[in-house]
Amino acid sequence: MKLAGALAAALSLVGRHGTLVAAASIFVGLAIPGLAAVCKPYLGEAIVVMLTLAFLRVDPNELFRHFTRPGLIAAATVWAMLVVPVILGLLFMACAVNQSMPGLYFMLVLQMSAPGLMSSPALAALLGLDVALTLATLIVSTAITPLTASLFTHMFLGTALASPLGFGLRLFLIIAGCAGAGAVIRFVTGRPFIEAQRERIDGLSVLAMFMFAVAAMDGVADHFRANPLLVIELTVLAFALALGMIALTALVFLRAGRARAFAIGLIAGNRNIGLMLAATGFAVPDIAWLYFALAQFPIFLLPHLLKPLAKRLQQSAKA
Repeated sequence: MKLAGALAAALSLVGRHGTLVAAASIFVGLAIPGLAAVCKPYLGEAIVVMLTLAFLRVDPNELFRHFTRPGLIAAATVWAMLVVPVILGLLFMACAVNQSMPGLYFMLVLQMSAPGLMSSPALAALLGLDVALTLATLIVSTAITPLTASLFTHMFLGTALASPLGFGLRLFLIIAGCAGAGAVIRFVTGRPFIEAQRERIDGLSVLAMFMFAVAAMDGVADHFRANPLLVIELTVLAFALALGMIALTALVFLRAGRARAFAIGLIAGNRNIGLMLAATGFAVPDIAWLYFALAQFPIFLLPHLLKPLAKRLQQSAKA
């Protein structure tokens, strides 16, 4: 019993300091390459665990109450899942990335076609933003991902990835499987139990994120030693895309209020590339894997970097 209590307390502690632990995981993976190599084969399992735990936290009754602004949710979903991929896809083609660096282009198309991070609502809560809007938009975006991702990967990659039907089906099975597992666990254990275990569930999610980030860092140190300029350029590209889409989205939705516009920007700028990778079976070119790894830097570090801005927006909204 004492051991169980200690583990529960440890999970709660990890859950309360989730963003700090998640950010540290990147540097752990870089500092201990052997650990990254050990974790890499379990990357798929980590993604499934993160998705399942995220859906476990979603109470269907509570979610229904979140649809208080259906027009804004619909607009945010259309922007993030349809407009942004078209803008980025055309931009990448205009820059001839598909010809100069086809492996990188492959991963960029996967990134732009992905839904927002399942951790977006938790991130919104941490930053004091509109959690209801973030959660509702994320759920709708994730639900249509098999259709939109199939459309855009076929449009910009052709048959290089897979047939639209096959790719969409794999995405659907992953998303539906995790959502179903979360619903079954919630049904068996009951809502009161889940509510009482929120911090511990967050702790488990953070541990899965930790394994995910550590695994993603496999080979990054070797790439840096071999070609530091390439690693720096791809890191700058990852931050530029994330921050650029957050800023552009915030401008587009400015009339909804600065804080809400920023919340929608987080979904548009931080994409669940891991989900897309899982649907490909992790069969991607070497440079694509390198970019995927480096794209974790803005995903895991921006929550801390953007805290002051979010706090200022929240204060201006109350003023």
